Amino acid sequence: MAETNGLTVGPEEDVSLGQSIVLGLQHVMAMDVYVPPFLIATALALAPGDSTGLIQSTFLGAGVASLIQVLFFLRLPVCQGPSFVPVGAIVGLYAGTQGFDTVFGAVLVGAACVVLLGLSGAYKYIVRNFVPPIVSGAIIMIVGLTLLPSAFSSNIFVEGGSLSMGQNVLLACISAAIMIFFSMLGVYRPSLGKVFRICSVILALAIGSVVAWAMGGLDLSSVAAAPWLSLPHVAFVNYGLSLDPSAILTMLVIYVVLLAETTGTWYAVSSVIDEPLTDEQINRGVIGEGIGCLVGAFLGSTPVTGYSTNAGIISITGVASRKVFVAASGWFILLSFVGKLSALIMTIPSSVIGGVFAVVCTIIMLNGFRAVKDEPLSERQLYIIGVPIAVAMGLLNLPADLSSAAPQFVQFLLDSPIAVSALVAIVLNKLLPERTVAKSRE
Repeated sequence: MAETNGLTVGPEEDVSLGQSIVLGLQHVMAMDVYVPPFLIATALALAPGDSTGLIQSTFLGAGVASLIQVLFFLRLPVCQGPSFVPVGAIVGLYAGTQGFDTVFGAVLVGAACVVLLGLSGAYKYIVRNFVPPIVSGAIIMIVGLTLLPSAFSSNIFVEGGSLSMGQNVLLACISAAIMIFFSMLGVYRPSLGKVFRICSVILALAIGSVVAWAMGGLDLSSVAAAPWLSLPHVAFVNYGLSLDPSAILTMLVIYVVLLAETTGTWYAVSSVIDEPLTDEQINRGVIGEGIGCLVGAFLGSTPVTGYSTNAGIISITGVASRKVFVAASGWFILLSFVGKLSALIMTIPSSVIGGVFAVVCTIIMLNGFRAVKDEPLSERQLYIIGVPIAVAMGLLNLPADLSSAAPQFVQFLLDSPIAVSALVAIVLNKLLPERTVAKSRE
């Protein structure tokens, strides 16, 4: 069994089918993959059937793309899911053309270009020359830090429906405490609590939902109304594919940002499992990313990216087996066709998810500190780490009026603090010279 970094099961180690199914489900439940398509559907005021179809297509695209990466290309314990980066661009492109034909045509061409970039072998040289450990560690910290505020603002500090803000805060605290309790039980009492550590996330979500039900904050009516079987929306059946030069150019810019985002996730996962990324693995990951987005476009899914949430859950549960992520991919595919299962996942109160998500984001951030702990933290290194963090925090709190006044291309970047901060870290690492110490004469 793996012992590195507290893992109980390493990436190449086996777990039983039953464990894989349960552990895969908790990754799915913690990822919130339905949020980007939900935001798109809401912004475009899509009809209920179209909204449901987009969400189901997103689950299907996430499942297929995850299988492609886990089994054939990146081969890391990570799941693919819809990125938040393209949301604004997709809404804008749809509004300009009144349809998804142009949107998914641009997604398709952009994904093909990502595949070609990976096949060329150029990306591994870009990463090797521009993303040393000090930069990758800073990116991992930024990933955790930038995701953390959304756990509070979008999930915990909310009021509406049948729960007050105070009740949501209480639910978040209860869910986080339950997850930490079961995770630590597995650490301090391995013979008794190993299974509890492994399932700590799903136990927290389940018990938190029961507490929410006792508070009157769990509504299962949508589950009862949902059909057992429904189909996602796919290309050439529910929409066509149209190629528009300006839409394609926009999506190419989005994919550049997307690659910066997903590379940060790969580093976060490799830090957790203590297995450094190789150049060849990075290149394969880019190919897999492109193929996943390419297939996803045909399945009606928006561009996908690796989810950093998985790194945090691996740290908490101690299980990094790729078999678990194959099971998670299977859950995504199943959820894309079974309406009641999808509805059940989406009934989990946001504050319950927020409590778990806040702890997971903190774990991701601390893994960034772990990645740079062996680096000599000179003033140069402090700037390389600190300035990008300041940029990320500034973009998170950027006034909407200031953002909307920027050109469309700049707005895409401003909507992705992770990508912009990663670029700042890369530039600082190249601009700030290494201090050379002259050798004393003998």
